[in-house]
Amino acid sequence: MQQFMAQLQQLLAAPSGGGPVNWDLARQVAASQLSGAGDPAVHPYERNAVEEALRLADLWLEPVSALPSGISTSVAWNRNEWIYKTLDVWRRLCDPVAARMVGAMGDLVPPEARAQLGPMQSMIGTLGGALFGGQLGQALGSLAAEVLSAGDIGLPLGPAGTAALIPANIREYGAGLELPEDEVRLYVALREAAHQRLFGHVPWLRGHVLNAVETYASGITVDREAIEEAMGRMDPGDPESMQAIALEGIFTPEDSPAQRAALARLETTLALIEGWVGHVVDTAVDDRLPNVVRLAEAFRRRRAAGGPAEQTFAALVGLELRPRRLREAATLWAALTEHRGSAGRDALWGHPDLLPTGDDFADPQAFARSQLDLGDLGDFDFDSTAPQEGSASERTERPADRPEPGDADPDRGDERPDAG
Repeated sequence: MQQFMAQLQQLLAAPSGGGPVNWDLARQVAASQLSGAGDPAVHPYERNAVEEALRLADLWLEPVSALPSGISTSVAWNRNEWIYKTLDVWRRLCDPVAARMVGAMGDLVPPEARAQLGPMQSMIGTLGGALFGGQLGQALGSLAAEVLSAGDIGLPLGPAGTAALIPANIREYGAGLELPEDEVRLYVALREAAHQRLFGHVPWLRGHVLNAVETYASGITVDREAIEEAMGRMDPGDPESMQAIALEGIFTPEDSPAQRAALARLETTLALIEGWVGHVVDTAVDDRLPNVVRLAEAFRRRRAAGGPAEQTFAALVGLELRPRRLREAATLWAALTEHRGSAGRDALWGHPDLLPTGDDFADPQAFARSQLDLGDLGDFDFDSTAPQEGSASERTERPADRPEPGDADPDRGDERPDAG
């Protein structure tokens, strides 16, 4: 009975920070799941190997990237550390979705009955936050057992400037590929170091990506019937039963025009990020690793398809984080390198209006030969507005339409991202 009361008190505790999700419960569920599956401690040898791999990766990237190193700290995390260090970003991404779900649960109570419920009405929201927190804990626990580094899924999840690898997951992934662990570790380190260069020296990029996710998530609608069905499966006498309830499918598939625009912007940005990372990494490796071709193809497939845990998370929050046009983006960056060199290629990250859009993926060579004067890029403010609509090649043909840095587009409203 004491154990039951302790669990019930935990479920009914108000979420810390005042948000809609019981993140304390999410963290505990994730830790419990990892404890059952195993979370090997990081051996001192592995920490040294990770630091050496990241140092070597930065050296290899130096001649093929105009962006300098973005690494200030090199670390090796176990799975629990990945959850703890990335939880603040997950909170920012998931709270809008959770608020929608908790609000839908409160709407299940008829208006005429809410006054009679009194304090019980707030308990419904608390239960919703606990239900969502338990589900998020399970999803994050599964993700923690799969991710290879802090930037593995394309989002800036970890602290700025901190390059982190997860040795236990790298070891298991390499065994599945039947490739030497040191080669896989170095390839992951190259990808992580490339991500750090990009997010460390493109100040608007972090805010742009996170704001696109938030904009999409805040517009998600909830299927009330699915919520009602999930609530009906709850057993008040068994708090642990809440963790077994599956919330997948509670989000309606119809997207609003604003959501579709945000999702298109997010998918294009993720594809450009992953395409750039893949291109510069493969250029840096060249023939230095015996199995570079197998590694490159394995990672392209992995990012394009997403792992089982990533798919579970997508079903839970109603948002997929896979770059759908990864190959096209990589081809585009390769064409830019051919025509403009690495400095001209990387200069496009100097302002969001200069980046290619999804339309430009159709003809990479035409975009690479566009008449954009890269010599003028030094005049642009990196802390700038979100990209305009239309292809980048179209924007170069009508430069008068491009707003000055910091100006809002009157047709779309001010969508200036937080320059994280």
